[in-house]
Amino acid sequence: MLHTLSVKTRHFFHVVSNVRPIVWIGLYVALTPVFALIYMWLPDSQFRIPDGAGTDFGSWLYYSIVTITTLGFGDYTPAHGWAQAVTAVEVMCGLISLGFFLNAVGSMKSEIDVESEIERQRAVHYASEREKLLKIMPSVLHNLNMFLAYCYAVTTPVTKRKDTEARYDPDFAFRDMTDLFKPSGLPFDRSRRPAVERLLKSASHTSLVLDSLQARVDLTLWQDIVDDCFAFVANCQMFSSTDTLSEKPQVEAELSRAIAATPGEPEFKADDELYPVAELYYFIKDSASLAMKLETALTAVATSPR
Repeated sequence: MLHTLSVKTRHFFHVVSNVRPIVWIGLYVALTPVFALIYMWLPDSQFRIPDGAGTDFGSWLYYSIVTITTLGFGDYTPAHGWAQAVTAVEVMCGLISLGFFLNAVGSMKSEIDVESEIERQRAVHYASEREKLLKIMPSVLHNLNMFLAYCYAVTTPVTKRKDTEARYDPDFAFRDMTDLFKPSGLPFDRSRRPAVERLLKSASHTSLVLDSLQARVDLTLWQDIVDDCFAFVANCQMFSSTDTLSEKPQVEAELSRAIAATPGEPEFKADDELYPVAELYYFIKDSASLAMKLETALTAVATSPR
């Protein structure tokens, strides 16, 4: 029983502490005219009133003010039961409402202090995570740029590739992938391996880098970045034609002609010989878009004010 009473008492003070101070001070002020009316309705014989003093509402408002503030100048004095009782009730109401007002002020100050500390900790955390992100960012951007460069090589016929600029075109068509098994021709790629093989290795490495980034930095501070990282890693994990495309087919010429002869977006069944290339087409469309969004978002973090 005592425990229940203690819990209820704590709950009561928790509730009144959450009431805004303006409410308590408003109640404190509002009590004075209410009690002034009560004093005015009581018979004058209940009080000792100085000679020549008034008994109108203004006089009793004055008495109510000096009573609720516990000043008690002594000019108006409650002499009998009802006057003494009402005066005592007003004094108690004044003390209680004033006490609750001071308690609410203290509670609000504590709340402000807690919020300020939380905001300070949040700012410190953001600065720390941003610093870690900036240290890793060059490596991440390098891998994203490499991935997009290989996307450019796979989705651009050899005759249209440029030595000076490897800019991926998100509007490429399926028939643009006819030379995916030829070397990329990129200045930094000396392997002479098929462009599609280099693309898939770059995608795998970029996926590992982004997965590591999520583990080392609290990316929840930048929700768009964490969503795009997760989507890119998921795309790489779900891509099922890596082994098939990494082995250069013996019928490369026939496969290239079949790709070139396919109008619009590809729609193939899993047992179709062009299915791996079709899957790669949609993989590049989605993953390259994510890579470009990540580049933009990471650059924005690096250039934004602290």
